[in-house]
Amino acid sequence: MIKETQHLLAEPALGIKAEPDESTARYFHVVIAGFQDSLFEGGTFKLELSFPEEYPVAAPKVHFMTKVYHPNVDRLGRICLDILKDKLSLALQIRTVLLSIQALSAPNPDDPLANDVVE
Repeated sequence: MIKETQHLLAEPALGIKAEPDESTARYFHVVIAGFQDSLFEGGTFKLELSFPEEYPVAAPKVHFMTKVYHPNVDRLGRICLDILKDKLSLALQIRTVLLSIQALSAPNPDDPLANDVVE
């Protein structure tokens, strides 16, 4: 995890700022810019990202702090994303998680978390 964090800080992904919390390296403050040419372009979205002790065997926990109207995000900010559930891989990295969340600007209505938004 230390290596992943160092890599992320040295070479941040475009439109993503992730900083570990001062008190624990397992908790990150994240800001993601809305994806270009999407409904979220120009937006700034704050998230919390935490890694359990069992990481990388157990998926990280991620949720939006910024309110977002999206079929794959519920009103509490929880995210429906396959790599955080049944598509978890030992190759998963912090960068991969964040890029996948940023790519949610293209909603997946076939796997909604917020059914009212899909309707």
